[in-house]
Amino acid sequence: MSSAPRRPVHVPLIALAYRAYRAMAADMVNAAHRAGHLSIKQTHNAIFATLGYEGMRAVDMAARMGITRQSMGEIIREMVDLGILEMRPDPTDRRAKLVVYSEEGRRIAAEGFAHIQELDRRFTEEFGEEEYQTARRVLRRVAQLLNEDA
Repeated sequence: MSSAPRRPVHVPLIALAYRAYRAMAADMVNAAHRAGHLSIKQTHNAIFATLGYEGMRAVDMAARMGITRQSMGEIIREMVDLGILEMRPDPTDRRAKLVVYSEEGRRIAAEGFAHIQELDRRFTEEFGEEEYQTARRVLRRVAQLLNEDA
């Protein structure tokens, strides 16, 4: 007879990181809604997390986020329809398209980045500079270690 798997004594780091991620992702959407951007959804975070102001190909954005090209394409199409993104010819490859922010998309992204800076300020105030920077270093190192193992 096999025994039941033993659960960890404490909440695993993966669960804590996931809870923090979910809370922060929801907070970003809530901030956008408070600013009047009611069409923003959590799936749009995949765009805001990867797309720089210079634009990027959808395939590269999907790879960076670890999602399929099809999933990224759906998000991009939705955000184009909302007027947040535009598709432009890639000057380096006439067959390809670049995803770029529209003027409205630039405003929304800038507000989101300002909110991120406000969160950094809030976390620094709450935890202190040293503790907050330690948390950032630990999370960065966890990601590096796991990426090295992959």
